[in-house]
Amino acid sequence: MSLPAEKNFPNAAADDARFMTLAFALGRRNLGRTWPNPAVGAVIVKDNILVGRGWTQPGGRPHAEIEALRHAKKAAQGATLYVTLEPCSHQGKTPPCADAIIKAGIARVVSALEDPNPEVTGSGHKRLAEKGIKVDVGLGAEEARRMHAGHIMRLTKRRPYVILKMAVSADGKAGLAGRKPAPITGDVARVRVWQMRASSDAIMVGIGTVLSDNPQLTCRLPGMFERSPVRVVLDATLKLPLMTSVVATVRETPTWVFTSSRPSGIAEEILQQKGCKVFRVSDDDGQLNPEEVLKVLAEQGITRVMVEGGPKLAGSMAAAGLVDEVALLRGARMIGDTGIAPLEGMPLDGLTGQMQARGRETLGPDTLDTFARA
Repeated sequence: MSLPAEKNFPNAAADDARFMTLAFALGRRNLGRTWPNPAVGAVIVKDNILVGRGWTQPGGRPHAEIEALRHAKKAAQGATLYVTLEPCSHQGKTPPCADAIIKAGIARVVSALEDPNPEVTGSGHKRLAEKGIKVDVGLGAEEARRMHAGHIMRLTKRRPYVILKMAVSADGKAGLAGRKPAPITGDVARVRVWQMRASSDAIMVGIGTVLSDNPQLTCRLPGMFERSPVRVVLDATLKLPLMTSVVATVRETPTWVFTSSRPSGIAEEILQQKGCKVFRVSDDDGQLNPEEVLKVLAEQGITRVMVEGGPKLAGSMAAAGLVDEVALLRGARMIGDTGIAPLEGMPLDGLTGQMQARGRETLGPDTLDTFARA
C-alpha cells in the first residue's frame, strides 16, 4: 500500500509521518460503525518494524489502542505507539487505554490530537508523561480534526457532523417538475454514494423523498450491507406508509422517525410495533426544527449524519447553518427549465460559496465535488 506520508505531514520525520498515515488509514476502516465513539486508528512500531495495529471495533469497543496492544503482545515493550486521538484516561465501560499503554511498557506515544471529551482533554497525555513515557502531540492534527469531526462536533456543539449529499443535472436541477425523481448520475456515482453511506452513522431524508422514491437507503455493496447506517425520516404528520422499504426492512436496518407533537399516539404505536423508533420534536408550520432533530440524534450517540433528500430538507438545513460539508454530484444529463432546484429557498452557490473546495473525483461521466466549512 502506498502511503504518501511526507506529502501529508511535510514537517515530520519520514518514519513518524509514514506510521501516522497508516494509523489514519486503519481508523477509517470502521468509520460509521463505532458511534458513539470515534473511529480511531493505532499502530505500534519497534526498531522501525510494525509489531501491532488496531482500529476501533464496531459499537466503539475495544478501542484501537487495546487492539494494537493485543496484536503486539510482548513486542510492545519499549516500542512507539502512533494513535489518531488521545488515549482515554477515564473508566468507562472499559478500563482506561492510558493504563494499558503504561502496563505494556510503551516507551513513546505519538498522538495526533487532544480529545475534546471533558473526561479526557489532555489527562490521557498527562498520565502517560507522568509515567515516563515520551509524548508527542500534534502530528497529523489537521487530518485528525477531519476524521474525528463527528466526535468533536458531538462533544462541542451537541450535534452530529452534517454532510449534505446532493445530485444535480448538467443544468443544475435536482428533479423533475412536481418533485418527481429523475435519473441524474450513473452506476459509478451510485457505488460512490453507497461507500459514503457506509462511513456515516445515519442517513436523513424527508418524508417527501420516501413517498416519491421509496428508497432503501442502504449500502448495497457486496459484503457491506451490514454497514448500512441508521435511516432517519423526518415526518411531521406521521404519514409514513407501512409498506415503504424503510419500514418493511426495519428489522434488517434500523429506521428512526422524527415527528411533531401533533400526530396521534396510535400512529406512533403502530410504527413502534413494526420496529421503528419514534421521536417527537417541535415544529413550525409543519416544518420540524432541524436543530432539535440533530440534538436528539447526538443524544442517541450519532456523530456523523448524511442528509440525502430532498430539496426542502436540504434548504432548511442550509438556512439554519447546520451543513458542515457538501458532497455535490454533478451528472451529465440535462433536465430542463421546468426542473426543481437542489436547495429550496436558496441558490446552490449560496451554500457552497461560503465553503472551501476540498477536491473533485471523476466518477465515469459524472463528478463529485466536496466542500467543507473552513
